[in-house]
Amino acid sequence: MQPLQPLRFGYGTNGLADLRLDDALSLLADLGYDGVGLTLDHMHLDPLAPDLAARTRRVARRLDALGLGVTVETGARYVLDPRRKHGPSLLDPDPGDRARRADLLVAAVRVAADLGAHAVHCFSGVLPEGTDPDTAWKRLADTLTPVLDAAASAGIPLAVEPEPGHLLATLADFHHLRRILGDPEPLGLTLDLGHCQCLEPLSPADCVRAAAPWLRHVQIEDMRRGVHEHLPFGDGEIDFPPLLAALAATGYQGLTVVELPRHSHAGPHFAAHSLPFLRHAEQVAATASPHPAPALQQAAPPHGAPSATPEGSSR
Repeated sequence: MQPLQPLRFGYGTNGLADLRLDDALSLLADLGYDGVGLTLDHMHLDPLAPDLAARTRRVARRLDALGLGVTVETGARYVLDPRRKHGPSLLDPDPGDRARRADLLVAAVRVAADLGAHAVHCFSGVLPEGTDPDTAWKRLADTLTPVLDAAASAGIPLAVEPEPGHLLATLADFHHLRRILGDPEPLGLTLDLGHCQCLEPLSPADCVRAAAPWLRHVQIEDMRRGVHEHLPFGDGEIDFPPLLAALAATGYQGLTVVELPRHSHAGPHFAAHSLPFLRHAEQVAATASPHPAPALQQAAPPHGAPSATPEGSSR
C-alpha cells in the first residue's frame, strides 16, 4: 500500500488578530506551517481600504518569500458593518445590503487570484427573523450567482462552509444549494471538521469521505458534540488520527487550517502547539488500520440549531 501524502497545515489569521499581518506570516513560516488562512479584515489586508491591488501584491511577494500557501477567508466579524456581527449577510432582506456582501466576495476572489490562493471561503449567514426558508434559499442562490461567475472567470473555487446555526448548516444543506444552482463547477465546499463533530449525523471521518468530491478547503480544531465552540486540540472529543487518515486518503492537497478565532489573545502560543499535535496525530494514523469501521455520532441537536454557548452560531 502506497503511503499517504502528508497533509498541508495552515493557521487562520482570525486567530492571530493581535499581530500585524507580516508578523503573523513570519511566525507561521518559522513554526513550520505550510500556509495560512487569510481572513480579509481591517487589520489584515483590509478589503475596503484604498490600493487593495497594490497591497495584495506586497502580500503575495511575502507569501512567496516565506513559502506559504494561502486560502482567502471571509468570516471577519465587523468588516462590513461596525454594529452587526457578520452583517450584512447573503440573506439580508435589503437587496443593497446583500449586494455589499456579494461585492466583498467578488473582491475576495480577485485577491485570491492575485495571491495564488487555492480557494475563497464563505458562508450563508443566519436566517433573518421573519424570512421563510424558501425565500432565504432563493436569496442565497441569487446573491451568490455573480460571485460564482467571478470565481469561474478567475479559476478560483468558491468554498461554502456549513456553519451551525446558519441557513446552510450541514452537508445536506450544501448539496441543497448545489442542486438549486445547477451544480456550477466553481462551487465547492469548506469542511470544518469540528462542525462535523458538533452537528453532523456521521462521524467526522465519515463526513470527510462523504464530502471528498467537493472539498476545496478544510478547517480544523477540537469540538464537543452539540456545542459550537472552537477548542484547542485535546480539549474536545475528536479522535484525530482516523480523521486525518480519512482526509489524507481523499487525496486532498489544499490547506487544512487551524481555526481558533476565540483564542487570538494567545495566538502565538496556540499556533506553536497546534502543528506538533497535528503532525503527531498523522504519525499515529500512519500506524493504524487503513480501513476503520464507519461510525455514527450520538443524536444531533435540531437541524441547524445554534448551541447555547457564547460562541453560538457566528464565531
